[in-house]
Amino acid sequence: MAQKTLKALAQDMRGIDLCMFATHTSHGHIAQRPMSNNGEVEYDGNSYFFTWKDSRTVQDIEKDAKVSLGFQGKGGLFVAVEGRATVTEHRPTMQPHWTPDLGQWFEQGLDTPGLCMIRVEALRIAYWQNGDEGEIKP
Repeated sequence: MAQKTLKALAQDMRGIDLCMFATHTSHGHIAQRPMSNNGEVEYDGNSYFFTWKDSRTVQDIEKDAKVSLGFQGKGGLFVAVEGRATVTEHRPTMQPHWTPDLGQWFEQGLDTPGLCMIRVEALRIAYWQNGDEGEIKP
């Protein structure tokens, strides 16, 4: 089967809202947690997550920016992303990625004290779907 393009993979990933987000802890362990990803935006190799500035996730990223994301979608799709994470509290940077659904966790919206956004820039993307597999380097 032909290698998927990033655009084709993005179409397959549309609507996936949750992923497993893995970081490296200060003790050398790998920590994973489910995080909400905006599944309504077309994936372009960057993923965005809102969280608290004092969260363990942010603490881990500040010590080691290498992260991985694991997605599972419809039709037997599995996606693994290796990337580099950055954290911002800059409201104009966060605004385009905010959706009203996030208000269930951050009641004051973008004005929520301690709110920050994590951007994961994909360095390598692997996928598996019904016997097809491949790798994309964005």
